[in-house]
Amino acid sequence: MKCWAFLVILGCTFAVPSHSASVSLSRSKRSHHEPEGYWSKKLTWKTEWVKAWKTEKKLVWKPDWKKIQVPAWKEIQVPIWKEIQVPDWKVVSKPIWKEIQVPAWKEIQVPDWKEIQVPAWKEIQVPDWKEIQVPDWKEIQVPAWKQIWKPIWVETQVPAWKEIQVPDWKQIWVPEWVKVGIPGEHYLGKDHHGSEYTAHDLWKKKLIWKPQWKKIWRTEKKQIWVPSKKMEWKAEWKQIWKTEKKQIWRTEKKQIWRTEKKQIWIPKKEQIWRTEKKQIWIPKKELAWKQEKVQIWRTEKIQKWVTEKKQIWKDDWKQIWVPIWKTREVPVWKKVSTPVWEKVWVKVHHHHGWD
Repeated sequence: MKCWAFLVILGCTFAVPSHSASVSLSRSKRSHHEPEGYWSKKLTWKTEWVKAWKTEKKLVWKPDWKKIQVPAWKEIQVPIWKEIQVPDWKVVSKPIWKEIQVPAWKEIQVPDWKEIQVPAWKEIQVPDWKEIQVPDWKEIQVPAWKQIWKPIWVETQVPAWKEIQVPDWKQIWVPEWVKVGIPGEHYLGKDHHGSEYTAHDLWKKKLIWKPQWKKIWRTEKKQIWVPSKKMEWKAEWKQIWKTEKKQIWRTEKKQIWRTEKKQIWIPKKEQIWRTEKKQIWIPKKELAWKQEKVQIWRTEKIQKWVTEKKQIWKDDWKQIWVPIWKTREVPVWKKVSTPVWEKVWVKVHHHHGWD
């Protein structure tokens, strides 16, 4: 539109008078009291406002989606060891008394010639029980300390990126019409009588591009610190009870032999008595060990699974605004000058008559 308006103005500047609109220059007869002359055409410029359309660019913000990473917590199963008590059997030996028959020799009096019974005292060994102290072991529970590890959450600062808008300047070029003079004399044409029309110091419009600085906003990433939880293991001491053996003294009965006198009747010969030994069997208690199974509890470790939280990163969409240029047509009013021929009366002064 701007170029078309410029060509129209330039064409009107170099317009030549047409013969269709010409007015007869022949001298008309006037009365003796009216001045003599003729009608002529005069070129004048008429100013008008013409509506034109120009293209403008407007900065608008268009919504868009950007893919980002956001933290999330995920439950996972981790193995741990747990101590449990399981039953077991232990073989122990217990002392018992077992009665057995042992051989022994007994002296008897055998008469040689005539046997008679005479009283006599005989020392015999009789079994008896005596209490004695014997050492033994007793299981007791004594306190002890065991180091265990407990998980705790510790707050830490982790780096992250945050998008911020920072101002910036961008150079743009804006079109502008300026008025430029055309120096020198310019030929416009001839009239009906051959007179030449010229013009001096004509003006024309020139389109130039003017630089301007425009403030824009650009997106930058700034490092920030966000709080995060980190699992650590803390050592603690826990009191436990452990089994130990303590030496004690217990009372037991021990078989002993004491001497007693017992009246017996022995055969006697009046002549002589001879002594003989006779083997006999006497009961005796012998200490033996008997094996038995005793139920005990032993500690075992079994694997169990517990739930823990683990930080992961998942995809998410964030809405952002992107600047774009939108082209639109806006109306403008432009001042143009068009040539117009006007009819004027030209007076004629006579010199020595008129042919």
